Amino acid sequence: MKQTPILIAALSSIPSFAQKNKSKSIMLRSAWQTVNIGDIGHTPGVLRLLEQYLPDVEVRLWPSSLVNGVEELLLKRFPKLIIVDTPEKIEASLKECDFLLHGSGPSLVGRNEVDRWRTETGKPYGIYGITFPGIYSNDPKASVTPNPLDVQLLNHARFAFFRDSVSLGLAKECGVRSPIMEFCPDGAFAVDLRNDEAAIKFMKVHNLEDGKFLCVIPRQRFTPYWEIPSKTAAFNEAKHQRNEAMKDHDNAPLRDAIVAVVRETELKILICPEDETQVKLGKEILFDKLPDDVKSKVIWRDRYWITDEAVSTYIRSAGLFGLEMHSPIMCIGNGVPAIVGRFFEQTSKGFMWQDIGLGDWLFDMDKESDIAKFVPAVLAMAKDPKKAKTKAMKAKAFVEKRQKETMSVLKVNLS
Repeated sequence: MKQTPILIAALSSIPSFAQKNKSKSIMLRSAWQTVNIGDIGHTPGVLRLLEQYLPDVEVRLWPSSLVNGVEELLLKRFPKLIIVDTPEKIEASLKECDFLLHGSGPSLVGRNEVDRWRTETGKPYGIYGITFPGIYSNDPKASVTPNPLDVQLLNHARFAFFRDSVSLGLAKECGVRSPIMEFCPDGAFAVDLRNDEAAIKFMKVHNLEDGKFLCVIPRQRFTPYWEIPSKTAAFNEAKHQRNEAMKDHDNAPLRDAIVAVVRETELKILICPEDETQVKLGKEILFDKLPDDVKSKVIWRDRYWITDEAVSTYIRSAGLFGLEMHSPIMCIGNGVPAIVGRFFEQTSKGFMWQDIGLGDWLFDMDKESDIAKFVPAVLAMAKDPKKAKTKAMKAKAFVEKRQKETMSVLKVNLS
């Protein structure tokens, strides 16, 4: 049958019409490790934002690690999620997905996979909430030279979002020239995972009541990954020595805050971990060194937990303080007050507290002037929960505004 010009035009329009209405797909490069509830939190946080702002988009997760129950955790919350965890699935997704999104992290963790995406597909990609360059130097005054591949990949990204303003400024200084470069809250702010049953059971066993306890998390300068069997990390003598030298210095203000809260308020204290190594640390450096009259109102959690149970516990607390970052992030994301102590070895990620309006809840444990203000700040949070809650909710609102704005950028670049 001879095709008329009108028929030819109609037929030729079908593929483009079908393509136009085809559901878009994103390959999310995330899920870095599972021994830290914050590293776990990056992924469900970004997945929730994608679900909220791009509900019709198919999401495929390209993970590094989903052990310790994390795969089941994600699939329970996001049953439509496609996990790309074999060479065959990765190869197919490289061909089929429209966009690669590098999730939040301590650096451009998935640089090799982003580079593969760029070189093999030529399709667009973006970076969502990282610290840059995420490199530790022994000398606080030393200039940090980023990985040249990172600069190249960021330059070719449709957008490069950084989770703290220090990283954003440094990226610009290092010659990063992505078309869109802005501050973007860490993806873990959006975590809404819950395990209420486990949290309520634990609280009942230890006589913890809603709103009548504070959580506290200790930390060492370097996470001693060599103590975690699943990491098979080599012992690092230099990092171990630095930990030993600073352990009491850094955590003594936490002990002082515990004592002050117990003696001056009706609140109890829950010592809990953000990573596996902090279970033992919490007993050694906090609980065991408390005065006897204080210990009776302090609970030491004697085992690690994962993100859903942790968040379900945090939201029932009056607030949190300590030396970690992502538990406070997940607290503020759920409107729970959180005070952060940081030090040089943690890179610049802590400065996001200033970026979201919580600068007076951020303390530099390398500065004696900041250490002196730590206990009064915790006491103020404990004694005026209404004011602390209002402050947390204001920060939460700012975070949510930026989440909406940054997801709008992704949506435009996906269309």
